[in-house]
This record gives sequence, C-alpha cells and structure tokens, in this order.
Amino acid sequence: MKRFAAAALAFCLVPAVSSSAAEASMDIVDTAVAAGNFNTLVTAVKAAGLVETLKGPGPFTLFAPTDEAFAKLPAGALDALLKDKAKLTAVLTYHVVPGKVMAGDAAKLNSAKTVQGQSLSIDASSGVAVDGAKVVKADIATSNGVIHVIDTVVMPNQ
Repeated sequence: MKRFAAAALAFCLVPAVSSSAAEASMDIVDTAVAAGNFNTLVTAVKAAGLVETLKGPGPFTLFAPTDEAFAKLPAGALDALLKDKAKLTAVLTYHVVPGKVMAGDAAKLNSAKTVQGQSLSIDASSGVAVDGAKVVKADIATSNGVIHVIDTVVMPNQ
C-alpha cells in the first residue's frame, strides 16, 4: 500500500504528455463515467480515494468490471468492501497494471503484475481472460492508458 501511495505521488508530479494526436481526450476515470456501465466501479474508486491517481498521467491499463460484474459478488460483499478502504484499495489496484497493455500484447502474456503487487493470470486460449474474468471489450483508448472491460470482479489473494 505504501508503495502504491508513493507511486501515486510520483504520477501526480510528472506532467502529462500526449504522444499521439489520435489518443483519446478523456482519462480513465472520465471515460468510465461517460460509458455509463461502470457506476459501481466509479463509486468504489471514489471511496478508495483513487480518482486523482487514475486521472494522473499513467499510463495505466484498467481491467474494468461492469456494474453487472459487481452485481455477481456475493450478497453484502460490495458493502463490506466499501466500508474497508484498505481492502477496497487492494481489490481496485489489483485491476490496474502499470503501463499501456493493449489486448494483442496481453494475449502474448501468461501474467501481468498489478499495481497492488500480485499478478493477474492471463489466458488467451479462447479470447482473453484475466484470473478467469473474460475481456468482453478491449482496447478502449484513454488519454492516460487503456481500458479492457471484464465480466467479473477479480480478487487478489489474501
């Protein structure tokens, strides 16, 4: 957690530089808000205090669970997470990989180390899946990275 806080501080101190005119104009947070199917994720990001970090220059790769993915959690699990900032932060940062990893690149990997510190397993034998969550939409470009939409909330080992 301290490592992530230090990384977050470092990200805030580095000026954002757009490397391509074709890059999307909205950051990861604004893109998620505009999409309309990440309301639970956005609420959780706000509760964990990660908005500024995910609006920072990055780049970040976000494996973003939809509202439907959060609805699959066992009854009470989301409320419990929202009340435990440390666990919530761990779960959310487990969905973020430093750097911009496009789907084609992810498909060539077996795993990817997350901001949380553990690694997500990647399986590209039938589409792309991370820790068993299917990537249902890939390569949503943002000004500070990329979003891959997943159908399940993935959880780090405790």
